[in-house]
Amino acid sequence: MAFIAMQVFQVLIAPIPGEASGFIGGYLFGALPGFIYSSIGLTLGSWINFSLGRLLGKHWVLKLIPQHRLDRFNSLVKRQGVIVIFILFVFPGFPKDYLCLFLGLSAIPIKVFMVLAGIGRMPGTFALSLQGAYLYERMYGGFALIFCLCLIAAIAAYRYRERLYQCIERYNNQN
Repeated sequence: MAFIAMQVFQVLIAPIPGEASGFIGGYLFGALPGFIYSSIGLTLGSWINFSLGRLLGKHWVLKLIPQHRLDRFNSLVKRQGVIVIFILFVFPGFPKDYLCLFLGLSAIPIKVFMVLAGIGRMPGTFALSLQGAYLYERMYGGFALIFCLCLIAAIAAYRYRERLYQCIERYNNQN
């Protein structure tokens, strides 16, 4: 329960990076339990952020999210809808906590948001839990492999993020 609560607070106030807490879950509890506990905490934290955005409104959210970033989220979500929201949750390094606050301002139903946030965070959460478990079990080869794959994915995602956004926008304009 304490670990799940830590994950919730990590989403809300970010005392430690989400990547570190996901890794710690795998190290402490093993890959599958760490993944499950992390997923529960991250989903609850995402729901609370979404609810805060919805409850407190744009004026409050603007105090936390710069206007240019809010405009970017708004543009992407209006043009691509649910598919782009899901991609943004899967996308490594994307500020998902801000996204949850922003989506609270949107018309997206809470049930749809919960599915997108819960499932979208799972690939990264599982990889982090697996890394933590591998390190605990001294399976350094498996740890290194997943670490390298995640590092490559994160660097590529960051490096080509603008192209990805443009590709999504072009795809939407064709449809």
